[in-house]
Amino acid sequence: MIRKLITAVAALLSSSVIATAQTPFGFETIATFDQPWAMAVLPQGGFLVTEKAARLAYVSASGEVQTVAGAPSVTDDGQVGLHDVALAPDFETSGLVYLTWVDGIDGGALHLGRGKLDLAGLQLADLKVIWRATPMGGDGHPGAMIAFGPDGHLFLTSGDRQLGDPAQVLGDSRGKILRLNADGTPASGNPFPDAPEVWTLGHRNPYGLTFDETGRLWSHEMGPRGGDELNVIAAGQNYGWPLVSEGRKYSGLTIPDHATRPEFAAPLIEWTPIIAPAGMVYYDGAVFPEWRGSLLLGGLASQALIRVEVGRDSAREVDRWDIGNRIRDVAADAEGHVYVLEDGSDARLVRLTYGN
Repeated sequence: MIRKLITAVAALLSSSVIATAQTPFGFETIATFDQPWAMAVLPQGGFLVTEKAARLAYVSASGEVQTVAGAPSVTDDGQVGLHDVALAPDFETSGLVYLTWVDGIDGGALHLGRGKLDLAGLQLADLKVIWRATPMGGDGHPGAMIAFGPDGHLFLTSGDRQLGDPAQVLGDSRGKILRLNADGTPASGNPFPDAPEVWTLGHRNPYGLTFDETGRLWSHEMGPRGGDELNVIAAGQNYGWPLVSEGRKYSGLTIPDHATRPEFAAPLIEWTPIIAPAGMVYYDGAVFPEWRGSLLLGGLASQALIRVEVGRDSAREVDRWDIGNRIRDVAADAEGHVYVLEDGSDARLVRLTYGN
Protein backbone atom coordinates (compact mmCIF):
# COMPACT_ATOMS: atom_id res chain seq x y z
CA MET A 1 0.00 0.00 0.00
CA ILE A 2 2.78 2.44 0.91
CA ARG A 3 4.70 1.58 -2.27
CA LYS A 4 1.58 2.23 -4.36
CA LEU A 5 1.08 5.58 -2.63
CA ILE A 6 4.70 6.62 -3.28
CA THR A 7 4.37 5.62 -6.93
CA ALA A 8 1.17 7.61 -7.34
CA VAL A 9 2.70 10.72 -5.76
CA ALA A 10 5.82 10.45 -7.94
CA ALA A 11 3.68 10.18 -11.06
CA LEU A 12 1.70 13.25 -10.06
CA LEU A 13 4.82 15.32 -9.41
CA SER A 14 6.38 14.36 -12.74
CA SER A 15 3.33 15.32 -14.78
CA SER A 16 3.14 18.64 -16.64
CA VAL A 17 0.12 19.72 -14.57
CA ILE A 18 0.54 19.66 -10.80
CA ALA A 19 -2.37 20.27 -8.42
CA THR A 20 -2.07 20.80 -4.68
CA ALA A 21 -4.52 20.22 -1.87
CA GLN A 22 -3.92 23.76 -0.60
CA THR A 23 -5.18 25.49 -3.75
CA PRO A 24 -8.34 25.48 -5.87
CA PHE A 25 -6.20 25.35 -9.00
CA GLY A 26 -3.39 23.35 -10.55
CA PHE A 27 -0.09 24.42 -12.09
CA GLU A 28 0.94 23.81 -15.68
CA THR A 29 4.64 24.54 -16.19
CA ILE A 30 5.37 26.51 -19.37
CA ALA A 31 9.12 27.25 -19.04
CA THR A 32 11.93 27.80 -16.52
CA PHE A 33 14.33 30.72 -16.03
CA ASP A 34 17.32 31.91 -14.02
CA GLN A 35 16.49 34.83 -11.72
CA PRO A 36 13.49 36.10 -13.68
CA TRP A 37 12.00 39.46 -12.71
CA ALA A 38 8.93 40.28 -14.78
CA MET A 39 6.79 39.10 -17.68
CA ALA A 40 4.48 40.53 -20.30
CA VAL A 41 1.83 38.46 -22.09
CA LEU A 42 1.97 38.91 -25.85
CA PRO A 43 -1.40 39.41 -27.60
CA GLN A 44 -0.56 36.83 -30.28
CA GLY A 45 0.36 34.28 -27.59
CA GLY A 46 3.59 33.70 -25.70
CA PHE A 47 5.50 35.97 -23.34
CA LEU A 48 8.42 38.28 -22.86
CA VAL A 49 10.35 37.57 -19.65
CA THR A 50 13.23 39.53 -18.11
CA GLU A 51 16.05 37.90 -16.19
CA LYS A 52 17.96 40.02 -13.70
CA ALA A 53 21.35 39.51 -15.35
CA ALA A 54 20.22 41.34 -18.54
CA ARG A 55 18.49 38.64 -20.56
CA LEU A 56 15.25 39.36 -22.38
CA ALA A 57 13.58 36.08 -23.33
CA TYR A 58 10.79 35.26 -25.73
CA VAL A 59 8.61 32.32 -24.73
CA SER A 60 6.44 30.85 -27.46
CA ALA A 61 2.93 29.61 -26.73
CA SER A 62 4.35 26.08 -26.79
CA GLY A 63 6.99 26.93 -24.17
CA GLU A 64 10.12 27.28 -26.33
CA VAL A 65 12.48 29.88 -24.81
CA GLN A 66 14.74 32.03 -27.00
CA THR A 67 16.92 35.03 -26.20
CA VAL A 68 15.92 38.38 -27.71
CA ALA A 69 18.97 40.41 -28.72
CA GLY A 70 19.19 44.10 -27.92
CA ALA A 71 18.65 44.09 -24.13
CA PRO A 72 20.57 46.82 -22.29
CA SER A 73 23.74 46.44 -20.25
CA VAL A 74 22.89 46.47 -16.55
CA THR A 75 24.50 46.53 -13.13
CA ASP A 76 23.60 43.07 -11.84
CA ASP A 77 24.26 43.48 -8.15
CA GLY A 78 22.14 42.74 -5.09
CA GLN A 79 18.60 43.91 -5.74
CA VAL A 80 19.28 45.64 -9.05
CA GLY A 81 19.59 44.53 -12.66
CA LEU A 82 17.10 44.19 -15.51
CA HIS A 83 13.59 44.66 -14.14
CA ASP A 84 10.19 45.28 -15.71
CA VAL A 85 8.94 44.69 -19.24
CA ALA A 86 5.73 46.24 -20.60
CA LEU A 87 4.03 46.46 -23.96
CA ALA A 88 2.93 49.82 -25.38
CA PRO A 89 -0.86 50.26 -25.46
CA ASP A 90 -0.63 50.22 -29.27
CA PHE A 91 1.85 47.31 -29.34
CA GLU A 92 -0.06 45.36 -31.98
CA THR A 93 0.60 48.12 -34.51
CA SER A 94 3.75 49.79 -33.12
CA GLY A 95 5.65 46.78 -31.71
CA LEU A 96 7.04 49.03 -28.96
CA VAL A 97 8.30 47.45 -25.74
CA TYR A 98 9.41 49.22 -22.55
CA LEU A 99 12.12 48.00 -20.16
CA THR A 100 13.46 49.24 -16.83
CA TRP A 101 16.94 48.56 -15.50
CA VAL A 102 19.73 49.88 -13.29
CA ASP A 103 23.17 50.69 -14.66
CA GLY A 104 26.09 52.76 -13.46
CA ILE A 105 28.61 53.11 -10.66
CA ASP A 106 27.90 53.90 -6.99
CA GLY A 107 24.60 52.02 -7.03
CA GLY A 108 23.62 53.14 -10.50
CA ALA A 109 20.54 54.91 -11.80
CA LEU A 110 17.13 53.56 -12.73
CA HIS A 111 16.59 53.75 -16.50
CA LEU A 112 13.44 53.52 -18.60
CA GLY A 113 13.96 52.51 -22.22
CA ARG A 114 11.86 51.83 -25.30
CA GLY A 115 12.57 49.70 -28.37
CA LYS A 116 10.75 47.92 -31.18
CA LEU A 117 10.28 44.17 -30.98
CA ASP A 118 11.09 42.07 -34.04
CA LEU A 119 10.04 38.57 -33.10
CA ALA A 120 10.97 37.10 -36.47
CA GLY A 121 14.54 38.31 -35.96
CA LEU A 122 14.49 37.87 -32.16
CA GLN A 123 15.65 41.45 -31.79
CA LEU A 124 14.67 44.47 -29.69
CA ALA A 125 15.69 47.17 -32.14
CA ASP A 126 16.61 50.80 -31.47
CA LEU A 127 16.37 50.58 -27.68
CA LYS A 128 16.73 54.13 -26.37
CA VAL A 129 16.78 55.51 -22.83
CA ILE A 130 13.78 57.83 -22.55
CA TRP A 131 14.02 58.58 -18.80
CA ARG A 132 16.76 58.32 -16.17
CA ALA A 133 16.56 58.81 -12.42
CA THR A 134 18.29 61.84 -10.95
CA PRO A 135 20.10 61.88 -8.68
CA MET A 136 21.37 58.32 -9.03
CA GLY A 137 22.58 55.83 -6.45
CA GLY A 138 21.53 53.90 -3.38
CA ASP A 139 21.70 50.32 -2.23
CA GLY A 140 18.19 48.95 -2.49
CA HIS A 141 15.60 48.02 -5.05
CA PRO A 142 14.59 50.79 -7.48
CA GLY A 143 10.87 49.97 -7.79
CA ALA A 144 10.99 50.08 -11.61
CA MET A 145 7.42 48.93 -12.31
CA ILE A 146 5.47 50.20 -15.33
CA ALA A 147 1.71 50.56 -15.86
CA PHE A 148 -0.14 52.32 -18.66
CA GLY A 149 -3.24 54.31 -17.73
CA PRO A 150 -6.53 54.35 -19.64
CA ASP A 151 -5.46 57.59 -21.30
CA GLY A 152 -2.15 56.11 -22.47
CA HIS A 153 0.11 57.81 -19.94
CA LEU A 154 2.98 55.77 -18.53
CA PHE A 155 3.21 55.40 -14.74
CA LEU A 156 6.57 54.37 -13.29
CA THR A 157 7.53 53.50 -9.72
CA SER A 158 10.88 54.73 -8.44
CA GLY A 159 12.02 53.27 -5.12
CA ASP A 160 13.88 55.18 -2.43
CA ARG A 161 16.92 52.86 -2.78
CA GLN A 162 16.90 52.32 1.01
CA LEU A 163 17.84 55.96 1.56
CA GLY A 164 14.53 57.11 3.06
CA ASP A 165 14.86 60.89 2.98
CA PRO A 166 14.73 61.33 -0.84
CA ALA A 167 11.14 60.07 -0.78
CA GLN A 168 10.08 63.45 0.68
CA VAL A 169 12.19 65.60 -1.66
CA LEU A 170 10.29 66.65 -4.78
CA GLY A 171 13.49 67.45 -6.68
CA ASP A 172 14.65 63.84 -6.23
CA SER A 173 12.97 61.17 -8.39
CA ARG A 174 13.54 58.41 -5.79
CA GLY A 175 10.64 57.36 -3.58
CA LYS A 176 8.05 58.52 -6.12
CA ILE A 177 5.47 57.35 -8.61
CA LEU A 178 5.86 59.24 -11.88
CA ARG A 179 3.40 60.04 -14.66
CA LEU A 180 5.04 60.35 -18.06
CA ASN A 181 4.15 60.61 -21.70
CA ALA A 182 4.85 57.56 -23.84
CA ASP A 183 8.17 59.14 -24.89
CA GLY A 184 9.35 59.52 -21.27
CA THR A 185 8.75 63.24 -20.94
CA PRO A 186 6.68 64.62 -18.02
CA ALA A 187 2.95 64.49 -18.68
CA SER A 188 0.98 67.71 -18.59
CA GLY A 189 -1.40 68.17 -15.69
CA ASN A 190 0.84 66.59 -13.07
CA PRO A 191 0.29 68.08 -9.60
CA PHE A 192 3.73 69.55 -8.76
CA PRO A 193 4.92 72.43 -10.99
CA ASP A 194 8.43 72.28 -9.52
CA ALA A 195 8.64 68.50 -10.07
CA PRO A 196 6.78 68.03 -13.36
CA GLU A 197 7.21 64.25 -13.62
CA VAL A 198 5.99 63.42 -10.09
CA TRP A 199 2.48 62.06 -9.51
CA THR A 200 2.85 60.99 -5.83
CA LEU A 201 5.62 60.94 -3.23
CA GLY A 202 6.51 59.36 0.10
CA HIS A 203 7.03 55.81 -1.18
CA ARG A 204 9.57 53.27 0.01
CA ASN A 205 9.69 50.53 -2.60
CA PRO A 206 6.54 50.46 -4.73
CA TYR A 207 6.82 47.08 -6.39
CA GLY A 208 3.36 46.43 -7.79
CA LEU A 209 1.37 48.74 -10.05
CA THR A 210 -1.91 48.13 -11.87
CA PHE A 211 -5.13 49.83 -12.94
CA ASP A 212 -8.56 48.42 -12.18
CA GLU A 213 -11.60 48.54 -14.47
CA THR A 214 -12.69 51.92 -13.09
CA GLY A 215 -9.34 53.54 -13.85
CA ARG A 216 -8.04 53.61 -10.26
CA LEU A 217 -4.32 53.04 -9.87
CA TRP A 218 -3.22 50.53 -7.21
CA SER A 219 0.26 50.07 -5.83
CA HIS A 220 1.83 47.92 -3.17
CA GLU A 221 5.17 48.44 -1.52
CA MET A 222 7.42 46.62 0.89
CA GLY A 223 7.65 48.02 4.39
CA PRO A 224 10.85 48.01 6.43
CA ARG A 225 10.39 45.55 9.32
CA GLY A 226 6.68 44.91 8.91
CA GLY A 227 4.24 47.32 7.36
CA ASP A 228 3.91 46.14 3.76
CA GLU A 229 1.27 48.36 2.15
CA LEU A 230 -1.50 48.33 -0.44
CA ASN A 231 -2.44 51.83 -1.60
CA VAL A 232 -4.82 53.56 -3.97
CA ILE A 233 -2.68 56.10 -5.82
CA ALA A 234 -4.19 59.56 -6.22
CA ALA A 235 -2.56 62.60 -7.80
CA GLY A 236 -0.58 64.79 -5.43
CA GLN A 237 -0.84 62.51 -2.40
CA ASN A 238 2.05 62.00 0.02
CA TYR A 239 2.15 58.44 1.41
CA GLY A 240 4.42 59.36 4.28
CA TRP A 241 7.63 57.36 3.99
CA PRO A 242 10.00 57.63 5.88
CA LEU A 243 8.15 59.88 8.33
CA VAL A 244 5.41 57.32 9.00
CA SER A 245 5.06 53.58 8.51
CA GLU A 246 3.17 50.65 9.97
CA GLY A 247 6.51 48.87 10.29
CA ARG A 248 9.61 49.46 12.36
CA LYS A 249 13.21 50.27 11.53
CA TYR A 250 15.47 47.29 11.01
CA SER A 251 17.16 48.22 14.29
CA GLY A 252 13.86 47.63 16.04
CA LEU A 253 13.26 51.32 16.75
CA THR A 254 9.69 52.46 16.18
CA ILE A 255 8.42 54.70 13.40
CA PRO A 256 5.27 56.80 13.93
CA ASP A 257 2.31 55.17 12.23
CA HIS A 258 -0.04 56.84 9.75
CA ALA A 259 -2.64 57.57 12.43
CA THR A 260 -0.25 60.07 14.01
CA ARG A 261 0.02 62.10 10.80
CA PRO A 262 -3.38 62.28 9.08
CA GLU A 263 -1.98 64.54 6.35
CA PHE A 264 -0.31 61.45 4.87
CA ALA A 265 -2.34 58.93 2.84
CA ALA A 266 -2.71 55.71 4.82
CA PRO A 267 -2.67 52.23 3.24
CA LEU A 268 -5.93 50.37 2.74
CA ILE A 269 -4.17 47.18 3.84
CA GLU A 270 -0.97 46.75 5.81
CA TRP A 271 0.74 43.43 6.38
CA THR A 272 2.64 42.70 9.59
CA PRO A 273 4.26 40.16 9.47
CA ILE A 274 5.31 41.00 5.94
CA ILE A 275 4.26 39.18 2.80
CA ALA A 276 7.01 40.82 0.69
CA PRO A 277 4.63 41.63 -2.19
CA ALA A 278 5.91 41.34 -5.76
CA GLY A 279 3.99 41.76 -8.98
CA MET A 280 0.27 42.47 -9.14
CA VAL A 281 -2.56 42.28 -11.64
CA TYR A 282 -6.20 43.34 -11.55
CA TYR A 283 -8.32 40.37 -12.55
CA ASP A 284 -11.58 40.60 -14.45
CA GLY A 285 -11.36 37.44 -16.53
CA ALA A 286 -13.64 34.54 -17.37
CA VAL A 287 -11.45 31.57 -16.44
CA PHE A 288 -11.78 32.22 -12.69
CA PRO A 289 -15.12 34.08 -12.53
CA GLU A 290 -15.17 34.09 -8.72
CA TRP A 291 -12.01 36.22 -8.76
CA ARG A 292 -13.47 39.05 -10.82
CA GLY A 293 -12.92 42.43 -9.25
CA SER A 294 -9.83 41.26 -7.35
CA LEU A 295 -6.16 42.09 -7.21
CA LEU A 296 -3.82 39.10 -7.46
CA LEU A 297 -0.50 39.67 -5.68
CA GLY A 298 2.63 37.57 -5.61
CA GLY A 299 4.39 37.01 -2.31
CA LEU A 300 8.13 36.52 -1.97
CA ALA A 301 8.66 35.89 1.75
CA SER A 302 5.12 34.52 2.08
CA GLN A 303 5.56 32.20 -0.93
CA ALA A 304 1.90 32.76 -1.68
CA LEU A 305 -0.57 33.98 -4.24
CA ILE A 306 -2.81 36.49 -2.50
CA ARG A 307 -6.25 37.62 -3.62
CA VAL A 308 -7.56 40.99 -2.49
CA GLU A 309 -11.14 42.06 -3.17
CA VAL A 310 -11.41 45.77 -3.87
CA GLY A 311 -14.42 48.03 -3.60
CA ARG A 312 -15.04 51.72 -4.09
CA ASP A 313 -13.12 52.74 -0.96
CA SER A 314 -12.07 49.40 0.47
CA ALA A 315 -9.76 46.43 0.06
CA ARG A 316 -9.52 43.18 1.99
CA GLU A 317 -7.45 40.05 1.65
CA VAL A 318 -9.81 37.12 1.07
CA ASP A 319 -7.49 34.30 -0.05
CA ARG A 320 -3.87 33.35 0.50
CA TRP A 321 -2.73 30.21 -1.29
CA ASP A 322 0.55 28.58 -0.30
CA ILE A 323 2.48 28.03 -3.52
CA GLY A 324 5.66 26.72 -1.90
CA ASN A 325 7.93 29.02 -3.91
CA ARG A 326 8.68 32.73 -3.93
CA ILE A 327 6.53 34.52 -6.51
CA ARG A 328 8.10 37.32 -8.53
CA ASP A 329 5.28 38.33 -10.89
CA VAL A 330 1.62 37.66 -11.73
CA ALA A 331 -0.13 38.30 -15.05
CA ALA A 332 -3.34 37.49 -16.91
CA ASP A 333 -4.12 37.27 -20.61
CA ALA A 334 -7.14 38.55 -22.53
CA GLU A 335 -8.99 35.26 -22.09
CA GLY A 336 -8.55 35.33 -18.32
CA HIS A 337 -5.81 32.72 -17.89
CA VAL A 338 -3.56 33.55 -14.92
CA TYR A 339 0.22 33.15 -14.98
CA VAL A 340 2.67 33.09 -12.09
CA LEU A 341 6.43 33.66 -12.39
CA GLU A 342 8.56 32.20 -9.62
CA ASP A 343 11.74 33.72 -8.20
CA GLY A 344 15.28 32.37 -8.12
CA SER A 345 17.24 29.85 -10.15
CA ASP A 346 15.33 27.21 -12.11
CA ALA A 347 12.22 29.35 -11.56
CA ARG A 348 9.05 28.32 -13.35
CA LEU A 349 6.57 30.27 -15.40
CA VAL A 350 3.28 28.45 -14.75
CA ARG A 351 -0.30 28.72 -15.89
CA LEU A 352 -2.98 28.22 -13.27
CA THR A 353 -5.45 25.55 -14.32
CA TYR A 354 -9.05 25.69 -13.13
CA GLY A 355 -9.85 23.10 -10.46
CA ASN A 356 -7.48 20.71 -8.77
